[in-house]
Amino acid sequence: MRIVNVSEVIDQHGLTTFQILVVSLCFLIVAIEGFDTASIGFLAPAIRQEWGLTAPEMAPLFGCGLFGLMAGAFVFGPISDRFGRKISLIICVLFFGVASLAAAHAQSLLPLVALRFLTGVGIGGAMPNAITLTSEYCSERHRLFLVTGMFCGFTIGSALGGIASAHMVGAYGWRSVLLLGGILPIVLVPFLVGFLPESVRYLVLREKALARVATILKHISSTDDYSNVRFVVTEGKSHGLPVGHLFKPELVVGTLLLWLAFFCSLLVIYLLSSWLPTLIKSTGTTLETASIITAMFQVGGTLGAVILGWLMDRFNPQYVLAVCYATAAIFIAAIGSLTTSTFALAAVVLLAGFCISGSQVGANALAASFYPTDCRATGVSWANGVGRIGSVVGSMSGGALIAMQLPLSAVFVVVGFPALIGGAVMLIFGKHRAPRGR
Repeated sequence: MRIVNVSEVIDQHGLTTFQILVVSLCFLIVAIEGFDTASIGFLAPAIRQEWGLTAPEMAPLFGCGLFGLMAGAFVFGPISDRFGRKISLIICVLFFGVASLAAAHAQSLLPLVALRFLTGVGIGGAMPNAITLTSEYCSERHRLFLVTGMFCGFTIGSALGGIASAHMVGAYGWRSVLLLGGILPIVLVPFLVGFLPESVRYLVLREKALARVATILKHISSTDDYSNVRFVVTEGKSHGLPVGHLFKPELVVGTLLLWLAFFCSLLVIYLLSSWLPTLIKSTGTTLETASIITAMFQVGGTLGAVILGWLMDRFNPQYVLAVCYATAAIFIAAIGSLTTSTFALAAVVLLAGFCISGSQVGANALAASFYPTDCRATGVSWANGVGRIGSVVGSMSGGALIAMQLPLSAVFVVVGFPALIGGAVMLIFGKHRAPRGR
């Protein structure tokens, strides 16, 4: 009986139409998630006006989504490693679609907050699972680029969420946006059921449906004969809870370093995303100009994700991210000193987004490549869950910084400091992994 290592089959063949299909479906999943996540910020003024709410009363509406993302990441990562990537993705996509549809029919703030939390749970579970599945179908030489490219769907979806909200709220009311955000994932579910494959590495590791493994591999390597073979993967199978695997001797240092990097970068990203328009407007800039300048942060993040993914496949990925995180700190600190020139301010905000948001997408891809198959979904999900703690801290700390009445230049130096920590963490991570290579 011939032994076939499925990891080697995937690594030795070029990108096929089948693999492009997997990446495209995962792209659509995170794009819909981006649409849903971003749209609530544009709906808030209309919700506040309809229900006569004060600004403090609206605060839970924003925080509940972040807590839902955190909960979903912590819960669905281990479920995916236990029961499979495909079923977890389908459940999460259907879950946040139904929750969004229900949220569109909420008649008061409390039910809306609860349903937005549940929507966040579904999104928080689907996002890292999409990263994991994409990673497991990409060859080693293209993996980081394809994972970061797939995740650009989130920023594109976020941009589309803003555009759709701007046109739909006035014409059809704020509920129409939540309805669309619920219909899109539900429509996608049949395509995921029919065309999204289970991870072939997961199937082999769990010794499940080996006939399906042969069928899937024929899509990647159509000329090979997979009859009378025994399938294996490079990594061995571990026993016990997937969360416990993250703390095995060979993984524990990397796990803790990734958690710290995710915490720092998401803290900075959410602080800037939440408070940059307010901080820029405080200099006397119009709200319209402040919004356009802030949009450059997302544009830069999309460009950064693609370019950094390409660089990470060609050079040591930890060192690429270390340089980019450290450079992000410089650009973020410069924002507060360039407020007199709209062009210079927009340019430095774009470069800050390129470095910090691009690095965060790269860190997701790095986490997927760091963990073995038996705990990959848990590793990526829990790193995102810890990072979401940083996002909550970042969203809340902007107000505290403003209340301190520091000069704007000092505020942005403080905001850039966690990015500098992220760079140092990646440098240490690179040195930690160096003896074993990439």
